[in-house]
Amino acid sequence: DALVVRSRTKATKEVIDKAVKLKVIGRAGIGVDNIDVKAATARGIVVVNAPRSSTTSVAELAIGHMISIARSLPRADRGIREGKWEKKQLKGAELYGKTLGFVGSGRIGSEVAVRAKAFGMKTIAYDPYLPADAAQKAGVELCNLDRLLKESDFVTIHAMLTDETRGMIGVAEFAKMKPTAYIVNCARGGIIDETALYNALKDKKIAGAALDVFAKEPVVDSPLVKLDNIVFTPHIGASTKEGQERAGVQVAEQVLKALRKTKPDSMMNPEAWK
Repeated sequence: DALVVRSRTKATKEVIDKAVKLKVIGRAGIGVDNIDVKAATARGIVVVNAPRSSTTSVAELAIGHMISIARSLPRADRGIREGKWEKKQLKGAELYGKTLGFVGSGRIGSEVAVRAKAFGMKTIAYDPYLPADAAQKAGVELCNLDRLLKESDFVTIHAMLTDETRGMIGVAEFAKMKPTAYIVNCARGGIIDETALYNALKDKKIAGAALDVFAKEPVVDSPLVKLDNIVFTPHIGASTKEGQERAGVQVAEQVLKALRKTKPDSMMNPEAWK
């Protein structure tokens, strides 16, 4: 009657078509790109998620990645372990006074903005779906993508992976960024063209990058791992004790509502609700 998945399990059309009793699919997290929502809708199966479960966890990781890449923390740690003292080689950059550009600014982006302001950063955002009053409440200035890329010292991705956003940060976009700029992606792999990112980092067109998500996971034989000006984590944005607990509780609540014929709060396909 119900299927609950995290991020790695794929609820494909084939799976959905074989589930003859299925009434609801729950995603214990935010993004539903691992669920064929269209196929579920065609079968009248409701898809729900836990949109607030990992907000704080991912927001904190995004800030952590910004500091990590700006101060070369992994390289500094590795150097000490290898008996090196690279003090002169590790001159970093402050977050204070810098412009942080958001590509997408929903719940997580808004929480990152709150934390960025505590660091004294200016916040701008490109999000064609974010109402002006919501942007004002979040404390971010809306602008177009071209301006964001040109003005930002840090760019952070907080968009969902869709046909519209897939590969949206590529060769042309990196060419517009400052050579001193950093890019962070704790949203979804595939939004950044990884080949274009590799070339931009290798040719020093941008200063650095930090990735928690990748086009293909787990990562195998990526040329990005050979570069020093990039920091990685293995898709752990939501992997905190608190975030995991919230994800489980919230998705259970939504699934139970659907099974009890009570309209869920976080439906990804409300047209499937009967």
